[in-house]
Amino acid sequence: VWHWRGPAPWYFVTVPDPESAALESASTLVTYGWGMIPVHARIGATAWTTALWPKDGRSVVPLKAAIRRAERIELG
Repeated sequence: VWHWRGPAPWYFVTVPDPESAALESASTLVTYGWGMIPVHARIGATAWTTALWPKDGRSVVPLKAAIRRAERIELG
C-alpha cells in the first residue's frame, strides 16, 4: 500500500506486472475513459465497486479510508 500525496491524496495497491499486462490488453474494450477499468474488488470480508487506474504502465487499485479501516490496512 502506498500513498499519493497529490492535491487529493489517495492510497493505492499496485497490481502485479502479469495481471497489469492482461488488464492493459483488455482495457480498450472495458474502459470508461482515461484508461479506468470498472471492477468489483474484495479485500478480506470487504467488497466494493471501484475502478482500476492506469499508472506507469501498470494498474493500481484505490483504497478508500473506509476500506482501509474495515480491513485494518496501513501504509506499506
